[in-house]
Amino acid sequence: MKASLPAGVAIGLATLFSVYHLVLAATTLPGAAQIGPVVACMILYAAATGVAVFVPGRPLPVWATCFALATAVVLPVVASPTVDLTAGPGNGTWWIAAVGTLMVVLVVRARVAFAWVGVGFLTVHAVAWAGLGALGSLGVLGSVVWVVIATGLTAAMSRATRVTRDFVRAEQETADWQAAQDAHVFERQFRLSQTTRMALPMLQRIIETGGDLDDAERAECLHLEQAIRDEIRGRSLLSEDVRDEVMRLRRRGATVQLHDDGGLDDLEIDDLRRVHARIAEALRQAREADNVIIRTVPEGSESAVTVVGLRLDLAASESAALGAGMDDEDGDEDESVVVWLEIPRHETV
Repeated sequence: MKASLPAGVAIGLATLFSVYHLVLAATTLPGAAQIGPVVACMILYAAATGVAVFVPGRPLPVWATCFALATAVVLPVVASPTVDLTAGPGNGTWWIAAVGTLMVVLVVRARVAFAWVGVGFLTVHAVAWAGLGALGSLGVLGSVVWVVIATGLTAAMSRATRVTRDFVRAEQETADWQAAQDAHVFERQFRLSQTTRMALPMLQRIIETGGDLDDAERAECLHLEQAIRDEIRGRSLLSEDVRDEVMRLRRRGATVQLHDDGGLDDLEIDDLRRVHARIAEALRQAREADNVIIRTVPEGSESAVTVVGLRLDLAASESAALGAGMDDEDGDEDESVVVWLEIPRHETV
C-alpha cells in the first residue's frame, strides 16, 4: 500500500504552475531587449517540464532527470543577461520561480539529490549575479523554501508508506494466524465429533456391561480403534461410502491399510468425490481379499490413488503388492491379486 497524492492531481498542479511561469515569461517579450534568449528559455523549460512530469517511472529515469537539471543550470545563465536589475524586480525573473518549480517536480519524482543540486546552483548564480540581497528580492529564497517543503513532505509520505505497509503486513499475518487457529479448532472439533459418532455406542455398551464384553464386541472395539486411526492416517482417502466399505471388510476379517501421503491435496472437490467413489467401488470388488492397501500417489503422477487387494494363501502375495508377479511366466494373471487399481488424478475424456 502506498500513501501519495493521486497522479492526476500532482500532474495537474505541476502543469498549472509551469504554464503560469510561461505566461509570465510571455508578458516580458514586448519590452524585452533580447527576445531570442527568452523564447529559447521558454521552449527549453516547457520541454524539461513536460519530460519531468509525463515520463513514466518512479524514480524519474536518469536521462530525464539530467535533462531537467541541465535546464535548471542553463536558464539562469542564458536568461539573466536579459534582465535589467536597475528597473527593479519584475516578470523578467520568471525563470527563478520556474527553476524552483522544476526542482520541486524532481523531488516528487524521487530525485531529491538532483533537485538540491539544481536549486543550489540557482542560489549561487543569483548571489554572484545580483548580490546577496537577490535571495529575497528576486524570489530565490522562495524557490529554496518550496524545495525544502517538498523534500519534507516527500520524506513524510515515504515514512507513511512504510508504516502503512508494515500495518498491512501485520494485519495479513494476524489474519493468517487467525485462519490457522480456526482451522486447527475446526479440525479438532471434526475429529472429536467423528470419534464420538463412531465410539459412543460402544463406550455406552462398555459402561452398561461393566467391561464384560463378549468376543464379537471385543473384535468390534478393535475395528473401531482402527477406524479412528484411519481418521488420522488416511483422512483425505475417506468418505462415508469408503468408511462403510472399510468397516465391512474388517468385520469380515480382512486387513485394510490406508496411507495418506498428501497426494490428494491439490485436487478439486469434483475430482476428489470421483476418487472416493472409485475407492468405494474397488473395496466392494475386494470382498474376497485378505489384505487391502489403499495409498495416495505423490503429486506429479497421473494417478491419484492405488488400491491393491490380495489373498494371503499364496506365497506370491507380497511381491504382487509391490507390482511384481502380476503375470507369471505363462502370461496367466496371478490368483493372489483380487484388485489392482490405479485411479487417475483427473478424469479423462
